[in-house]
Amino acid sequence: MIARIRTFDHLDRLSGEHGLFEHADGTVRRLEHGYCTDDNARLLVVAAREPDEGAAGRLGRQALSFCLAAQAPDGRIRNRLDSDGRWTDEPGTEDWWGRALWGFGAAATHHDDPEVRATALRAFETSASCRSPWRRSMAFAALGAADVLSVHRQHAGAHRLMVDAVERIGVPDPTDPATASWRWPEPRLAYANAALPEALIAAGASLGDPRVLDAGLAMLTWLVDLQTRDGHLSVVGVGGRGPADTAPQFDQQPIEVAAIADACWRAFTLTGDPDWSARVVLALDWFEGRNDSAAEMWDSHSGGGYDGLRADGPNTNEGAESTLAFVSTVQRARAARMVAA
Repeated sequence: MIARIRTFDHLDRLSGEHGLFEHADGTVRRLEHGYCTDDNARLLVVAAREPDEGAAGRLGRQALSFCLAAQAPDGRIRNRLDSDGRWTDEPGTEDWWGRALWGFGAAATHHDDPEVRATALRAFETSASCRSPWRRSMAFAALGAADVLSVHRQHAGAHRLMVDAVERIGVPDPTDPATASWRWPEPRLAYANAALPEALIAAGASLGDPRVLDAGLAMLTWLVDLQTRDGHLSVVGVGGRGPADTAPQFDQQPIEVAAIADACWRAFTLTGDPDWSARVVLALDWFEGRNDSAAEMWDSHSGGGYDGLRADGPNTNEGAESTLAFVSTVQRARAARMVAA
C-alpha cells in the first residue's frame, strides 16, 4: 500500500487560492466552509517531512504562507478564513496556535530550503512568546519546540516553552497506585490524546529530564494498551472516553490514530524498542481495515482519508483533517518499516 499511494494528490485537490479547504463532500472540497489554520498547520508539518518538490513542496509553501498570514504581531494566531480570503475570527492561543507552532518548528528544522527554514524559525520565535491555558495547545507547541531544539540546542524561547508545556500538561507519577487504573491528567480522553505523552517524551529528551521522559513513555504505554482490542486499535470515539467506558466507541477519529503513530514513532527513535515501531504499524493497519468495523479508512482511488469510523463502516467524506491524519500515519509507518528492513 505505502509504495503505491500518491499521498499528496487528494490534498492538492482540496486546496484553493489561499490554502487547504477544511471539509469535503466525498472527494469534492466544500468551499462554503472555508479554510482553517488547524489544517494548514497540519499540512505544514507533513509537507516538511517530504522533499521540497512536486505537490508536497508547493502545498508546504502555501501552508507556511497561510500560517504566517494567520499570525498576529503579538504571536497569537487566527484560525478561520472564508473562501474569499477574509479572516472571520480574532487571534487566540487555542489548538491552532499550538499547531501553528508545531508547523513552524517542523519547517524550521526539516524543510530543504534554508530561506524557508529561516522564515519559519522567525515565525516560531514570535509565537513562542505566548502561552495557552489548554493542554493540547501547549502539547502541540511543545512538539514544534522539540523540532527547534533538535537543531538549535540552546534556543532559549523553545526551551522556556517546553518547560511551561510540561508544567501545563502535568507529569503523572507512574508508580502511584492511586492512579493505576487511569493514568491520565484529565477525567476523560478527548482527541489527539497521544500528543500529551508525546510532548512529555519529547520534553524529557530535549531537557535531559529522565523523570519526564519515563512518565511520558508510561502514559503512552497505558494509552495505547487501553485503545487496543483483539490485536487492533479501538480508539476513543468522538464523544470521548472515561474510566467506566469499555465497549468499542464510534465515531472513531483518524486524528487519534495519527497521534498514536507520531507518539510511538518518537518513542521508538528515542528508545530503539521495536515494540514501539510495531505500534506505529498498528496505526496504519487501522486505516487498512484492522479496526472495530473491519473497514478500510482510506480511498485507494483518491488517496484521501475517510472522516470517521462508525459501527457500520466509514464516513466516506474525505476532509482535510482525516486525509492529513492518513498521510502522517503513512509517513511514520514507512519510516518504521524502513528501519525494520
